[in-house]
Amino acid sequence: MSIAQRFVAGEGETHPEDSAALTAFRCDSTNLPWIIFRAAFRAAHIEQIPPRARAVLSALARTVDAAQPFAAIFARRELLIGRALQSMRTFYRSLDDLEAAGLIERRPQNRYVEAGLFGRAYLHLTEHAATLLGLIEPPRAHGNESAQTLSSAGTALAQAAFSAPSANVADGGIYKDLNPSVFQKRQPGQLPEDLQRLRALGFFDFLIFKLMREARAHGKRLSDVVEATWDHLKLANAPINYLRALLRNPVDFALLVRRRHADRYAEQARAQLQVEARAVALQHAGRTFIGADNARQFVIGADGESLTIYSLKERIGRQAAGWMPSFATALASGKLRPATALDVERFAQARCQALGRIQRCAAPLTHPKPPVTGAVREHIAGLRQLLKARGAGA
Repeated sequence: MSIAQRFVAGEGETHPEDSAALTAFRCDSTNLPWIIFRAAFRAAHIEQIPPRARAVLSALARTVDAAQPFAAIFARRELLIGRALQSMRTFYRSLDDLEAAGLIERRPQNRYVEAGLFGRAYLHLTEHAATLLGLIEPPRAHGNESAQTLSSAGTALAQAAFSAPSANVADGGIYKDLNPSVFQKRQPGQLPEDLQRLRALGFFDFLIFKLMREARAHGKRLSDVVEATWDHLKLANAPINYLRALLRNPVDFALLVRRRHADRYAEQARAQLQVEARAVALQHAGRTFIGADNARQFVIGADGESLTIYSLKERIGRQAAGWMPSFATALASGKLRPATALDVERFAQARCQALGRIQRCAAPLTHPKPPVTGAVREHIAGLRQLLKARGAGA
C-alpha cells in the first residue's frame, strides 16, 4: 500500500510554457557613460533622504547632461516616473523631498504673454547635488563640513511640511533620453584641406562630414571624388545632388587621381631634367667631346644652344635637336668625355682616312665622258633629219 501523497497543482516538473514565461524578461539596454553611472549609483545610496527621493534623484542623474550639470533637465514626467518606478503622487512627494533637501530647484513656468500660454517648468540640480553626485569637482574644505551639511539637510527635510502636488509640473514634448554620448549633437572636427573648397559651393561642414560617411559606405574617399571631378563639380547647377550621384557611380576615382598625379609628377620631372640639362649645356658651351668608341665628335656652340655631331663616315656635321637631356645623361654616365687637343687631331686623321677609303672604293664605278668627234656630230644630225622627215610624213 502506497502512503505517498499525490501531486497537487503547482508541484512537480515545470510545464514548458511556464519555463518560456520565466525566460521572457526584458530590461533597459541603455549604455550609460561612467560619470552618469557613478552619479546614478551615488544618488541611490544617499542615506539622509527617503528611498522614494533616492529613486527620483537617481532617475534625474541618469537624465542630466554631464557637460552642463546645472542646465535644465529635459525629461517628461512619464520618463522619470517610469525610471523611478513610482506613481504620480509619490513622484510629486519625492520632488518635494529633494527640493526641501536643497538637491533640486523647481523654477516657475515661463509664460508667453503674446500667445497667452505657459511654457515648460524644468528641473535643475543645485550645486550641492552636482558636487554630491560627482558631476563637478568638490570645493576644497575640511572633512567635517560635508557631515554638517548632510546633517543640516536631514534636519531641514524632517522639519519640511509636505504641500499638495502642484499642477504646474513640466509636461512638454520632450521625451528623449539625453545620454550625452548618444543624443547630444557634437560639433564637427576640422575639415581636410582638400575638402574646404566645397564651402564655396554651398556645402556646410556637417553635410561634408555626412558625405564622407556616405563615400566610405560606397567604398570611396570623398577627397578622391572631389579631386577627380572638381572641374565639372564647380560648374554644376546642383553640386550636392551631382556629388551624391558620383558617390553611387562605380567608377574608381582613386585610380583616376593616382594616374593624374603620376602624369603631373612625370611632367615635373621632365621639366626639372630639362632645366638641369640646360645648365650643363651652358656650363660646357664651346667645348668639344669625344664618344667612348672614338667614332663621333660632339661640338657645343659658343652660346650653348646648339650641338654639332661629326662622324667618321660623314663629310659634314649634323645639327642635333632636343639634345640637352640626352647629352647630360651621356656625360654623367661616362659615354662622353671632354676632348683634348690630341683627341681632336686623332679624330681628324681617322676621319680623313675613312673618307679617303670611301672615295677610292667609289672611283671605279664612275666612267669618264668620251670626247665628241665630227663623226658623232654628223650621226646626230642625220638622226635629227630622219625624225623631222617622219614627223612631216605623218
